[in-house]
Amino acid sequence: MDALPPRATEGSGCHGGRETLDAAARAAGKTAVMDQLMADYPRGPHDQPQSMCPAFGSLRVGLRMRRVATILSGSACCVYGLTFTSHFYGAKRTVGYVPFNSETLVTGKLFEDIREAVHEIAKPEDYDAVVITNLCVPTASGVPLELLPKEINGVRIIGIDVPGFGVPTHAEAKDVLAGAMLRYARNEAEAGPVARPRNLTDARRITLIGELFPADPVGIGQILAPMGLAAGAQAPCREWRDMYAALDCAAVAALHPFYTASVREFRAAGRQVVGSGPVGVDGTADWIEAIGLAADVPSAQREAARQAVIPAIRGVLAKNSVNARITVSGYEGSELLVARLLIEAGAEVPYVGTACPRTEWSAADADWLKAHGCHVQYRASLEQDLAAMKEAKPDLALGTTPLVQKAKEMGTPALYFTNMVSARPLFGIAGAASMAGIVAAQTRGRERFGRMVSFFEGVGTPDGAGYGFREKPTDPPGFRERQRKLRAAKAKAEEAVGS
Repeated sequence: MDALPPRATEGSGCHGGRETLDAAARAAGKTAVMDQLMADYPRGPHDQPQSMCPAFGSLRVGLRMRRVATILSGSACCVYGLTFTSHFYGAKRTVGYVPFNSETLVTGKLFEDIREAVHEIAKPEDYDAVVITNLCVPTASGVPLELLPKEINGVRIIGIDVPGFGVPTHAEAKDVLAGAMLRYARNEAEAGPVARPRNLTDARRITLIGELFPADPVGIGQILAPMGLAAGAQAPCREWRDMYAALDCAAVAALHPFYTASVREFRAAGRQVVGSGPVGVDGTADWIEAIGLAADVPSAQREAARQAVIPAIRGVLAKNSVNARITVSGYEGSELLVARLLIEAGAEVPYVGTACPRTEWSAADADWLKAHGCHVQYRASLEQDLAAMKEAKPDLALGTTPLVQKAKEMGTPALYFTNMVSARPLFGIAGAASMAGIVAAQTRGRERFGRMVSFFEGVGTPDGAGYGFREKPTDPPGFRERQRKLRAAKAKAEEAVGS
């Protein structure tokens, strides 16, 4: 008799081991899903993400859309953490949850419960679409969301698998849902007339891929205007009908380069996709040329667009120079663009790490950075980012929360990339001026950080941590030696029992 295939059980999750869960998913009929995830989001040096659960990315995309309902299927602890994080980030929306136990998981009753929940919530007066997401355990158990009806009462039904053992980062999980929605919308548009998007302009539009600072699309629109182009819809979209506008464009700008599934849908719609973005002088000039060629803009208009913005960017960079050594790391996907802007502003950037993978859409940025003495680390782990920071000894470190914590322990000024850097303009003239002030403010505090580290040296670390010490804690005489002997005696006793 053949051995039974491995099966995920209630209480297991992404911590159950990538290989075990991947094998279980494939044995349960999810081979095609896992193969596509592997192809779209290749793994890095670490088995599991070193940040939040990846499914937060797809959850975020759904919760930001009007008239879209979201339902999660996964372990209760995972759903609690995801909903907590989503509301922490300001989502004032209900998240649906289909609970399960070992019996409903094994017998297939969970799928029946999901189908019932989808039918109950799919009301056209409330929603345009319902998104149901399989987390780790349902994916590993083969819960077949593809068998759900594609539409109920005119409400679109979209099922996706976003397991932590198949999607490396929450940034790429945004693409899982964005790509699935674009595929659905593309099929609708190919089948016949669709709803007209709001605020649709007559100008030829450039669709923007990535979650951008609100002022950036405006700045990009100003760059495009001399070429007779306009900044179009932004994917991931904020409303279902916006996806029709996103697909109906002159070209696509992959400003964030990890949206592999979304790019596939734009290409299937016959749209040309351009990488990088209009950062600094070199980046803006190259991007204008690439976008102009993709949109069949005459050379005279491309040159007019460059002349309209390049001198202004050069002047702003000269007035807002950055004289500092900076390391950059993060998981947003814009790390390479930020590093380019800092270097053009005068900074020395020896290292940039991104949790996102190498793709063709960031190749030009990586080549430019390498030519300017910067090491680019794709799929960077926290350990690699920390090692680079310790070696480079920067005046300022931009990075994730744990990196910022370590930097401040070392007396190095540091900023959380997501909250401080991504919350500022990056592109065009506004982007050229955005970084100088924050870098100057932070690097001025380095001497103060040094004094603080020296003052508190030895306090609040390992066994000296905690409240109540009036002076630097000291060990009682002979304490460590007594503890060493006790550990040795315990180990010897356990060895004797084992023999």
